[in-house]
Amino acid sequence: MIAPVSILGYADLGRLMDLQLGDEKHTPSATSTLDVIWVLYDRVLRVAPERTTDPDRDRFLLSKGHGPMAYYAVLAAKGFMDVDTLRSFGRYDSPLGHHPDRNLVAGIEISSGSLGHGLGLAVGLCLGLRARQSPARVFCLVGDAELEEGSNHEAIAYAGRTGLDRLVCVVVDNRSSSLGWPGGLRSRFAIEGWSTATVDGRDHDGLERAFKAEHPRRPHAVVAEVEPKS
Repeated sequence: MIAPVSILGYADLGRLMDLQLGDEKHTPSATSTLDVIWVLYDRVLRVAPERTTDPDRDRFLLSKGHGPMAYYAVLAAKGFMDVDTLRSFGRYDSPLGHHPDRNLVAGIEISSGSLGHGLGLAVGLCLGLRARQSPARVFCLVGDAELEEGSNHEAIAYAGRTGLDRLVCVVVDNRSSSLGWPGGLRSRFAIEGWSTATVDGRDHDGLERAFKAEHPRRPHAVVAEVEPKS
């Protein structure tokens, strides 16, 4: 397995975010995910720019695709794209749209932005990887408000009952949900048989421990609680 190698560090991410100019950036949505995505790519995911087509690579699915600035910044820091590409964010001729496009940017696994699709896709991907006995893991990032979509109810129930232990759902909870969940977001997964953890979404060591926790024969949900940065 090839571990990811830092091209730029966490301290560079603010500068990389600032390179992405223009309107309609959904900045709070992006900044709330920045630490989670960084820890995944820096410490957890078995991915690298040279293995974007490796069938046994880990997969990261950004279901919360309407705020991709943080995702683009981390991909640039890790060498998946040239840093100067960030300057073109949102232009009509740019590969970096307001929603990520898997056909335009190396390393992006799904085109997303229509909320409620990512976790269902992650479940299907895990089933395919299981069928061919791949060691690859699937990490899917969703927002707390996105969990109000009915498709996520089905995905959570199915994954728990079929024991998809290669699946990790990361819920970035910035308290934007209008309905909430009795007992908190963690209970929503636990009742369907998932392994669960709640962690400070800015605590890199805590995030790493939560992502790497053992969860045999069960999918794993990590609720990352954050105060969105302006």
